[in-house]
Amino acid sequence: MRRCCTQVTCDRKQNERSPAVANRIEHNADDNRFEIYVDDALAGYADYVEANGVRDFGHTVTNPDFRGQGLAGQVVKAALDRSREQGFKIVPSCSYVEKYVATHPEYADLVA
Repeated sequence: MRRCCTQVTCDRKQNERSPAVANRIEHNADDNRFEIYVDDALAGYADYVEANGVRDFGHTVTNPDFRGQGLAGQVVKAALDRSREQGFKIVPSCSYVEKYVATHPEYADLVA
């Protein structure tokens, strides 16, 4: 798996339930997804289709071995933050992303 150079380190305090250590999130632009790693293992991702300044988030996936640690929320938050920084609007086609945006009103302005 090829990795893109964009990296974000997660603050464990964002998710007190998470026992995971050394989380990092990478924007893998080649595969159109944001990936979260736990101790160098790919734990999950949020993928998107990009067109006309909009990222349509279609899936959020967490490896079964890493579920219940809040990793999906971490990767979606990073994906939305990076999308905002890069000037993108988003379409929350994924039900997880849709729920995340609904419960985090600070991202409502991103919805196309």
